[in-house]
Amino acid sequence: MFVKTNGEMHYLWRAVDHEGEVLESYVRKTRDKRAALKFLKKAMRKHGKPEAIVTDRLRSYGAALKDIGATAKQETGRWMNNRAENSHLPFRRRERAMLRFRRMRSLQKFASVHASVFNHFNQERSLLNRTHFKLNRAAALAEWRCLCAE
Repeated sequence: MFVKTNGEMHYLWRAVDHEGEVLESYVRKTRDKRAALKFLKKAMRKHGKPEAIVTDRLRSYGAALKDIGATAKQETGRWMNNRAENSHLPFRRRERAMLRFRRMRSLQKFASVHASVFNHFNQERSLLNRTHFKLNRAAALAEWRCLCAE
């Protein structure tokens, strides 16, 4: 994901699981093999080795996965990374409301906090009836208030 801060282009690397929850966010100035390798190692160390890694066709992913030894796990396709692309939408909405970012550090902090808060409160409304949705949302809010009280 491309994010502009003070007129400079930065890249927000994001790992998204099969349900659309953001696992990891990482901001870099470059979009090369070294950045991809660092991001992949960080994500795998924290969340374990995945069965499949769906990416776009950026060549630095392939080079980084070759170093790790996971080229067989990489999957690329025309619409395969839609889940990752759609996870950018709430972030973009919030970014617009904040009138963009001014520093790379504030972008990194916001990206990591936004992902955890959004994952906590995001309920699949279309999959639940109204009573279950309201119960789940109330439980999430109660848990959030408990966490904030500490």
